[in-house]
Amino acid sequence: MSKNRVFLLEDDTNLSETIAEFLEDEGFEVDTAYTGEEAEERLYENRYDLLLLDVNVPGINGFELLKAARKEGVDTPAIYITSLDTLESLEEGYESGADDYIRKPFALKELLLRIESLLKRNFSHKPNARIEIAPGITFDTVGSTLYKNDEPVSLQPKELTLLKLFLSKAGEVIGHETIYDHLWSYEETPSESSLRTYIKNLRKIIGKEKIVSIKRYGYRYQP
Repeated sequence: MSKNRVFLLEDDTNLSETIAEFLEDEGFEVDTAYTGEEAEERLYENRYDLLLLDVNVPGINGFELLKAARKEGVDTPAIYITSLDTLESLEEGYESGADDYIRKPFALKELLLRIESLLKRNFSHKPNARIEIAPGITFDTVGSTLYKNDEPVSLQPKELTLLKLFLSKAGEVIGHETIYDHLWSYEETPSESSLRTYIKNLRKIIGKEKIVSIKRYGYRYQP
């Protein structure tokens, strides 16, 4: 069985070595970088199963690095490891495309639990079959097809992208900006009314209770 491959961006060399050694002892393959530029190069040259990103690093910071990677289609699950502790930084972290956020100092065991939890629920690299959304409703992660009673359901491209985003971040609150970044390219202008239409259409198919509105922030897919 191949090892899960983790990419670690951390400019504190002692902490980087500590995390890398711990994860390698736990059976992971770890690739490290110390600057944003070095990390950016690695992300486009290699494929990883999980990203661990410090925020305040030399060059491109972690937030900007991940935001740019998401726009380029990198959907690898990511956890920020940072000493930033304000609500604003937490919000910025999630809006830039992170799946989780752990504040320094942290226990290595806690980091491991978060990594394992994220890898279990992420399906982007798994070649296997269907996710059950509701009774009679499934999603084929390989063919990117939604089925209702084993019959394929036609979705608009952005509705399909939105559904995949919800499934990859099941149970998490996803901010409007994160959704806009996933659904609209740099050349396009995001549309709040169009997003509401996509949400409405998905709710009709998978159930209204599956997509919860978070007032003035975004949405959460309820598995």
